[in-house]
Amino acid sequence: MTALATSDAASPCDTGADQHVAAAPRADCIADSAGGLTFDVTDPGGEGAAYLLLRRREATSSEDYVRLPLSPAADGRLRAALPSSVELPEGRWNAYAEVAGGTPRRLAPGVNDLRSLVDRAPSGARGHIAVRIPYATKQGNLSVRSWLRAPHAEVGEIRIDGTSVTVRGRVYGTELTGAAYTEATRRAEPDRIERYEPTADGVEFSFTLHCDVLAESGPGPWDLWLRPAGESGPRVRLARLLDDVPDKKTIFTYPATRTGTAAYGPLEAGPYYTNDNDLALRIRETGAVED
Repeated sequence: MTALATSDAASPCDTGADQHVAAAPRADCIADSAGGLTFDVTDPGGEGAAYLLLRRREATSSEDYVRLPLSPAADGRLRAALPSSVELPEGRWNAYAEVAGGTPRRLAPGVNDLRSLVDRAPSGARGHIAVRIPYATKQGNLSVRSWLRAPHAEVGEIRIDGTSVTVRGRVYGTELTGAAYTEATRRAEPDRIERYEPTADGVEFSFTLHCDVLAESGPGPWDLWLRPAGESGPRVRLARLLDDVPDKKTIFTYPATRTGTAAYGPLEAGPYYTNDNDLALRIRETGAVED
């Protein structure tokens, strides 16, 4: 991992104790289309050098900390930059302000300018895509959701027609070959796989899966993958990452279709996004409570 600076794994913020939001310094965030973030922070108080500290949830090593210097900016604020060239491993990163080695203070969210992330289409020339989306936690604190995928299969339009689901997407960091295929893997039985032949046009692809066939295995989720070079190449998780929505599970919802099965009776099935914004297919009993 490349970092501007990292702290020791035994950082004081390991205690998990958040500062009261009303007294916390506040940070406005601006995202750029390349994957970088700029933080404008209100004065955290104290004397000496100031830093913006990012700590990955459940941190276990120095790789889970990134410290960015805060420099004077307009309106008495301090500014820190997280350029796209600095890798930020996948996960949720809590944001703190730290002054002269004192106890880090949790940052409160200000205004997030994420306009450059809407309809973002990176070139893929680096062989990977980097996504960082700042957001407010349920407790009213500032965190950053990060993804780093190499290669990446970005989900676009999803169409539902009866028990058929057609998915369109675009691949980054690799090429689609004549051996390419997609697959649905039953999460509870990873060896149970259904393959689908995609239609490819350059870096874009589409495929159709059939819920009634998958439902014959009973209730349970299926994860969706792309094999751009067939069995000999990478296995790429289908996901929707290139926008400004950090948690899509409750935002992007799709209707479920009902299908009958010989062994399990009537079930309902439909696509959904996981907590990591990966695309999956949910199969459950009709009327089951949302998981």
